[in-house]
Amino acid sequence: MPNVVTEMLTRDLTDTFSSAEGMIFVSYQGLSMPENEALRNAIAEKSGATFRVVRNKLAQRVLTEQGYDLPTDVLKGNVAVISGTTEATIGAAKILTEPKLKKAGKVQVKAGMLEGKVLGASDAAALADVPDQDTLRAMMLGVISGPARSLASLVAAPGGALARVIQAHVDTGENAD
Repeated sequence: MPNVVTEMLTRDLTDTFSSAEGMIFVSYQGLSMPENEALRNAIAEKSGATFRVVRNKLAQRVLTEQGYDLPTDVLKGNVAVISGTTEATIGAAKILTEPKLKKAGKVQVKAGMLEGKVLGASDAAALADVPDQDTLRAMMLGVISGPARSLASLVAAPGGALARVIQAHVDTGENAD
């Protein structure tokens, strides 16, 4: 008969994994406790994702039950799962790939999942290169407003050219007298 604590952890992990739009699995072996807390706080404050240490066998079982097939080496050693919305997961990836944290080499991205698809370590780390929603909106606005701005300047160009021609005739007429 399963342990009551294990059942509670299984239910909690099942809820966490099923509600998460994205997850990043990281190895955090080299972190001291203050560094661990600083990383947890940075991820929670800047991205809104949650940093959670998991029991490897339990996490593997829950993920398998949900239909995810992670490589066997992902859930070995000290592993934490960073989970949240898609935007929060991308934000967490940006934090995990900051030069200061990468240089220390204490945290390694092992794998990830985004919207139901399993990502390898390099793909999960590449999430950091994805722009956030505000940047994407600004880019879309630029793409949409660019042609409209060009069209407005083209429509205004003949009138402006005509005004310059008339002004040139007026100027030459004044100089002739």
